[in-house]
Amino acid sequence: MSLNLPGRDRRQSATSGPEARDARLTLSLSGTNLERAGDYNQRIVLQAIRLTEETTRSDLARVTGLTPPTIVNITKRLIDLGLVKPAGRLQGKRGQPAMRIVIDPDGAFAIGLNIDRDHITLVTLDLAGKIRSRHTREIAFALPETVVDHVREILPGLLDEGGVDRARILGVGVALPDDLGRIALPHRPKEYDAWDGIDLGALLGEVLPWPLHADNDAASAALGEVHLGNGIALPSFFYLLISAGLGGGLVIDRSYVRGADSRSGEIWAMPDPERGDGANVQDTVSLSALYARLEAAGHGIEAPDALLDSSSDAEAVILKWLDDAADALIQPLIAVNCLINPAAILIGGRLPGKLVDGLVERLNARMTGLQLPAVAPVRRAGAADDASAIGAAIIPFLDHILPSESILMQAGR
Repeated sequence: MSLNLPGRDRRQSATSGPEARDARLTLSLSGTNLERAGDYNQRIVLQAIRLTEETTRSDLARVTGLTPPTIVNITKRLIDLGLVKPAGRLQGKRGQPAMRIVIDPDGAFAIGLNIDRDHITLVTLDLAGKIRSRHTREIAFALPETVVDHVREILPGLLDEGGVDRARILGVGVALPDDLGRIALPHRPKEYDAWDGIDLGALLGEVLPWPLHADNDAASAALGEVHLGNGIALPSFFYLLISAGLGGGLVIDRSYVRGADSRSGEIWAMPDPERGDGANVQDTVSLSALYARLEAAGHGIEAPDALLDSSSDAEAVILKWLDDAADALIQPLIAVNCLINPAAILIGGRLPGKLVDGLVERLNARMTGLQLPAVAPVRRAGAADDASAIGAAIIPFLDHILPSESILMQAGR
């Protein structure tokens, strides 16, 4: 069965941008019509079902504020689409037993692809938000053709492993750092310029024949946190993504905020006053910076968390990096606290868990003594190490079937 949804063209291979998805009603005078309102209500009901193990039509009416007849119509439509399914009736109550409704995990799927300077990660995600399969290849500065070859080789087995129905794949989310082909990092080859301004739709369309949705890796990780991590309890937070580079993402009221030029959260570019040599924060706070220190000291970089427990001088290198990273982040986090006042600052990405915990501990200790109007606690992000790939896989769901204020906005005439 093919999944046919309003406004969805399965033949589309061009990359869609994130701006429309993040549009806010408060910033627009766009009106709506009955079709868009109906689509939005359907998405709200589907999300309400996703967030519970099971529910009933009466519970959905209470939670959403929609009328019982509207709920009946929407749930019938969702069942017909294969997105939810009945699960028997509640017993032990007076009157007609209520029908239980649950999400159908196999109702829709999405693929997430994270391309970074040190790895390529592919994941498949089902409608319930469960990772069905994943694969990561550690590779330094993979060129575009290498990524295409890797996806072509790995994807068929990944779909089979996850039991993914190809006809019910909504799309592919692609997460990669901004300026991937331009920013200099240690050992970056000159031919890596090939990523500069590349057309992802043209590059990946043959091996990923579904609608493509591209986004920044930190934005994707933050979206993943909203829907699968701490975002359920924390409506507003600032996300620090530590990978080969350093990224940031701002979430307000569970919506990602991009800024006027879609470049909010660029914490990597802030100067590092601790160094005084014109360096920016990323020159200290990144896996590339940590690996460069370990390499200079004659150590491997395969498992820095294991080296942390060793008795060699590698441990001293890592501990010194943690101290320097915390010092480099203090001024940026002061700005985040004073200008944004988030509920928390979350650290995620590919930094090993023991190192994340060490950095969290140091940052909280340093921030506690500061005289600021408010200080957000620093926490470890709830999503997995593959946060950017997982968040990328969520994007097709957001664009096609889950709630977004932009759905209510009329398209320009």
